[in-house]
Amino acid sequence: LITDDKGRRGLIDALDRNMVEDQVFLDSDLSLRKLSDVLETSSNKLSWLINEEKEVNFNDFINGYRLEYFKELALKPSSQNLTLLGLAFESGFNSKSTFNDYFKKKTGQTPRSWVKSQT
Repeated sequence: LITDDKGRRGLIDALDRNMVEDQVFLDSDLSLRKLSDVLETSSNKLSWLINEEKEVNFNDFINGYRLEYFKELALKPSSQNLTLLGLAFESGFNSKSTFNDYFKKKTGQTPRSWVKSQT
């Protein structure tokens, strides 16, 4: 789909920049189409690029950033008075089941037991 290495590298760099610097993953309504519009490419190209370069599908790619952001938030002293579900929503997850299922799949623990194991 992306034939030249320069174009491919440019799109990967733009994707990484949007994830790390702009934290677009915090948008709970983020979709493949929405992100492809931000990157000024087609959703097919973006989907292909994420599958090929990151070796995950779009949802796992986005939720991976959300999970890491949640972990950072959950361990901050300023977050101790917030619920884990509230922190999950702040991290961009849009449902309790999506958050819990993804968290357990990636860590092998429930969010609560993970937080307890970190303190």
